[in-house]
Amino acid sequence: MEIARDLYLNKLIDHKLNGMVKIVTGVRRCGKSYLLFGLFYRHLLKEGVREDHVVKVSLEDYGNKKLQDPNELYAFVKGQIKDGEMYYILLDEIQLVPDFESVVNGFLHIPNADVYVTGSNSKFLSSDIITEFRGRGDEIRVYPICFAEYSSTLDPNTPFGRAWRNFATYGGMPLCLTMKSEQDKMKYLKDLFSTTYLADIINRNNLRGNAEIGELTDVLASSIGSLTNPLKLSNTFNSQKNVKISANTISSYLDCLQDSFLIERAVRYDIKGKKYINTPSKYYFVDMGLRNARLSFRQQEYNHIMENVVFNELKLRGYSVDVGVVEASVNLDGESSRKQLEVDFVANLGDRRYYIQCAYRMPDELKRKQEQASLLSIGDAFKKIIIVGDEVMTGYNEQGILIASLSDFLLNPEKTLNW
Repeated sequence: MEIARDLYLNKLIDHKLNGMVKIVTGVRRCGKSYLLFGLFYRHLLKEGVREDHVVKVSLEDYGNKKLQDPNELYAFVKGQIKDGEMYYILLDEIQLVPDFESVVNGFLHIPNADVYVTGSNSKFLSSDIITEFRGRGDEIRVYPICFAEYSSTLDPNTPFGRAWRNFATYGGMPLCLTMKSEQDKMKYLKDLFSTTYLADIINRNNLRGNAEIGELTDVLASSIGSLTNPLKLSNTFNSQKNVKISANTISSYLDCLQDSFLIERAVRYDIKGKKYINTPSKYYFVDMGLRNARLSFRQQEYNHIMENVVFNELKLRGYSVDVGVVEASVNLDGESSRKQLEVDFVANLGDRRYYIQCAYRMPDELKRKQEQASLLSIGDAFKKIIIVGDEVMTGYNEQGILIASLSDFLLNPEKTLNW
């Protein structure tokens, strides 16, 4: 099974020959190596680049073990450049080379070399890796398979509901998609989280509380879409688990999980006040299969899962995403009062902004009023959208709010964000 992954391939193509090292980042096992050594390599050959002008080195290949020595690697790559034509240097698992930052910076001084690297451990995946290349690093973030990519592998007659439930359960880790039995998928995702991701985080950061960061991950997994902060999480550990962990330690653990791209944070934004509110925040998982694996596939709340999937979809499309807060006047028992209402997402890209609510079900007028109350209180002209899990017809209601089906949002973006 091969998935095109055109979104990321086109980014690599657009960034060719820009004088910077292209750094392909993302959670481990999400397909970075396949993107670079498979799709991008074939693109170069199709464009007429000769094979001997593409220097490919997989540094985890045992046959290339000596190239993990920085001097050996530098000498090998330099030795492949034999004329003045452009060469493309593709290095996979670069973190296996000590002092790899200096080696890669050295390649940047070769005038006819275009450099691309990937890495697959938490040292390489840390959010500050770009600074290691002294302003000459160009990050291309890769996410697991999205729903549209997943759907492209299915029989065209597969009902959306069936495809959605499977994706919401097992997510989009590429290797998981090749597995046929549910038992194999569950085992793979559980093992991947515990023996790869958490092990990397613990080893890199020399964490002593091995069990604690796993338990924190479980708490976050069971409360996606809920506002929280380190102090609240610390109190949860104290009251529910009888474990004392300081808010500072919790904050450090959250940073570790974010640095490894397992979770992302969405901060609150005061829409009318046009300012950020630092705490509390929401945390979303990069992949639903990984999230569900932490809970042994027990908590399948599709409303929260849908919110997480919409967040990931907005992020991979390039949007910055915040949690919106808007103050509004509400009438309770005949008395008017001011209340803060939440907008699930405020999505920004350039001069575009969208206010988005997620409602897995909107069965009646009361639910419709609840979902659109915050949107109607905003007062500006940016598009306002309610994404509904039901198979509704996408279109505007009388209040000018776009009611969009989840299937259209995921599969037909021109009918939602671009409509």
